[in-house]
Amino acid sequence: MFVFGPLRILQLALAAAFAACLPVAAGAQGAGLGAAGELVDPDVLRVCADPSNMPFTDKSGEGFENKLAELVAKETGRKSVAYTWFPMVMGFVRNTLRANHCDVIMGYAQGDELVQNTNPYYRSTYVLVLPKGSGLEDVETIEDPRLKGKRLGVVQATPPSSNMAVAGLMKTAKIYPLTIDTRLAPSMAEVMIKDLKAGTIDGAALWGPMAGYYVRKSGLDLVVVPLVKEKTGSRMVYRITMGVRPSDQEWKRTLNRVIKDKQEDINRILLDYGVPLLDERDQPITQ
Repeated sequence: MFVFGPLRILQLALAAAFAACLPVAAGAQGAGLGAAGELVDPDVLRVCADPSNMPFTDKSGEGFENKLAELVAKETGRKSVAYTWFPMVMGFVRNTLRANHCDVIMGYAQGDELVQNTNPYYRSTYVLVLPKGSGLEDVETIEDPRLKGKRLGVVQATPPSSNMAVAGLMKTAKIYPLTIDTRLAPSMAEVMIKDLKAGTIDGAALWGPMAGYYVRKSGLDLVVVPLVKEKTGSRMVYRITMGVRPSDQEWKRTLNRVIKDKQEDINRILLDYGVPLLDERDQPITQ
């Protein structure tokens, strides 16, 4: 089971691991994947997405993956973008991409075998979110002794939780649930930023794209610290790709060309949402 990715990718992976144990959906069986050619719509960009998962996707079209989908549609000559909406829970891949209802998942961590990954279009990291004026704003690692006794918020089973356990910080931590239905409840990232404002927690360990977006939205005076200097525990930095069906080789090559040709435009979209972008040396990309 792929259990080491960022929060939303981890949720997807749990769903995918379950789906892999089930029979292939009837639509996929009848389509004859791999035998009858690639079942990618040539006129419409068909996207598999969660209907309420900001800052990634939303039915309103306000997520950065929505904006990225518009860019991809334009660059591949598609006339429009159409979504298959399904919550990021058990059965996501089975009921969307594998059922041939859509042709691409816009954000998927590199390295999982359930989908075919394109080349990565960004690298990001888990971060610490800390209030300015707290005396903690220059903390750079979870192992920093100044965090001892502090109440840090962390989402259950995400990579920072293992590093916090090694550092002895889980006794005072506030643990937030991993799996929620964001159609019915707010994102845990949003809740954590509100708890920081209320003083319920002293800091938060979050997946960077979520942290960057909700910190900007909050208007609070907070520091976002990329966790790129951890010496023990789980890795914090991940490459994010688009996910397509294993049979769709030409479609993957098409998307790879878009990523290569439009990387600067992609970066601008991500930076506009506060996504912490890293190059291959873990240095920040700012433009």
